[in-house]
Amino acid sequence: MKKKDPNKYPRKWTRKRVESVIAHYDRQSEAEAIDEADAAIENSRVSLVRVPNELVEEVERLIAQRTGRKRSA
Repeated sequence: MKKKDPNKYPRKWTRKRVESVIAHYDRQSEAEAIDEADAAIENSRVSLVRVPNELVEEVERLIAQRTGRKRSA
């Protein structure tokens, strides 16, 4: 008798798909991981900016005010 998978997956995801994604990242070299992360950043609609720690809350407040969203905790 086949044991039932105790995990809950998002819609359209299965154990096989999760294992495939894990295997992909396990085989990936550090250089490939960096290239993938860089490509994701380049294709996003956000920018990464260094902000002094003491200004983070103020920057988050300004972003929330501009976008009409609440700050995340």
